[in-house]
Amino acid sequence: MPRPAILPLEHAVIAAPFGCLGLSAEPEVITAIRFLPADAPLQSPRAGSLCAQLADELAHYWQHPDHVFSLPLRADGTAFQQRVWQAMCAIPSGQVACYGDLARQLGSAARAVGGACGRNPLPIVIPCHRVVAAHDLGGFNQSRGENTLSIKRWLLQHEGSWPGNAQ
Repeated sequence: MPRPAILPLEHAVIAAPFGCLGLSAEPEVITAIRFLPADAPLQSPRAGSLCAQLADELAHYWQHPDHVFSLPLRADGTAFQQRVWQAMCAIPSGQVACYGDLARQLGSAARAVGGACGRNPLPIVIPCHRVVAAHDLGGFNQSRGENTLSIKRWLLQHEGSWPGNAQ
């Protein structure tokens, strides 16, 4: 049975090397990370909060791309989406996997894997940016637009896994 909709109790907007990130949390779990425009108004997280801890971990990731996130998370999604997100978490920093490879691993189709990647509520922490198309970068965050693809490129370059044939 789906969880009733509960508005997150905590929000923050932090600067990232490629723009801004919106962070959301409930009392005991991080629930969302959203890509925001670079000119989004910053909103500092409350000291000691989960959003503040996530901001600290992200700052560490900006310096050390092999950082492993350790905060409590809740990524709401279907059973299939959960399986895809779990598979994405198994892709180490500095490596990529193709949508088709994940699809074969999960007994599914590449398009379904792409759909699950696009619905990932916790990008960066659940590293959907590490999933690419066979011959190009693929999409990112339910888009093939240059704004989102530039973020994907930045993340892959940061981790040292920029696919040389990506466009």
